[in-house]
Amino acid sequence: MSSSQRLNEVLTVAARHAEQVDSEGAFPAEAVEALRASGILGLVLPREIGGLGAGPVEFTEFVADLAAACGSTAMIYLMHVSAAVAVAAAPPAGMPNLLADMASGQSLGTLAFSEKGSRSHFWAPVSASSAEGDDVTIKADKSFATSAGFADVYITSTGSPGGEGVDVYAIPADTPGLEPSGTFSGMGLRGNASAPMSIDVCIPASYRVGAEASGFALMMDTILPWFNLGNAAVSVGLAASATTSAINHVGNARLEHPGSSLAELPTIRAQIARMGIALAAQRAYLTVAANSVSSPSDATLTHVLGVKASANDAALAITESAMRVCGGAAFSKQLPIERVFRDARAGSVMAPTADVLYDFYGKAVTGLPLF
Repeated sequence: MSSSQRLNEVLTVAARHAEQVDSEGAFPAEAVEALRASGILGLVLPREIGGLGAGPVEFTEFVADLAAACGSTAMIYLMHVSAAVAVAAAPPAGMPNLLADMASGQSLGTLAFSEKGSRSHFWAPVSASSAEGDDVTIKADKSFATSAGFADVYITSTGSPGGEGVDVYAIPADTPGLEPSGTFSGMGLRGNASAPMSIDVCIPASYRVGAEASGFALMMDTILPWFNLGNAAVSVGLAASATTSAINHVGNARLEHPGSSLAELPTIRAQIARMGIALAAQRAYLTVAANSVSSPSDATLTHVLGVKASANDAALAITESAMRVCGGAAFSKQLPIERVFRDARAGSVMAPTADVLYDFYGKAVTGLPLF
């Protein structure tokens, strides 16, 4: 089976189960199994360890298509890739097979960064760790971890021993003291199992991802660019789904008394036009940002900061317009628009939030330090 066939198979499975995943708040087990079997969990990982060696552009294109099929599955995939690129950048010495397992689909990864005490400032964990010999003890309460209870490995942040920085560790799911401490019941992305995690573990220090106290740089320089690109792609995919559904609906729905379709109403056409233009602009910006991450320049930082915030807000506007254009058919769940409308609300409040990114962007372009 070719790579394109494998991609299409995953999209088909994800779309088939999307409504059930949303209505039941169920983890998309079938779609995740298709991702594992396809090899696409290793899409951006090096070929020499079994990955497909793709870059940011291919990554964002696939994430957008996956989000259009099922937002929850796309978020699970995004968090796996964000975890995998961290491991690829600084493989933990004590887990020599981890990256290959993440590429092959044997290990589904996720991030466990956010904490109640630091909220959306995920780069500043308030949790602590302590070292004793070759082991480290980590005690943390994480607010949200996508795939909580379903992932095979959790890339977890904590304060370094002595409080001099941030460390990142890879913690296997079967580690005693690592478990979900709640369930997820959200407005949207209802199947992504983004639940709180309780962490009270003792693990080998060799599970650390990168050098001691290097976690902040790993988050900012490696994880954030891929996460922001992928999160923007999720927003673009959700907006694309809403736009396509709205266009199909207004072209087919008819007003019997004048004998015309909804598309023949000028106000409807104007709304559709605004949606399409906004979507095209976000797709173009996403491509520019992805290419900039591939070939960094002085503009890369602002692209990384701006693309998520811009796409998040565009998805809010586009999905709201689709709800208005399609009226009762969307509100009553006859169309998938109501689902993607709710899913699209998550991006702007997901750390780093859109408002935080606008602030960072403003600092960057005016020459102020981000932190």
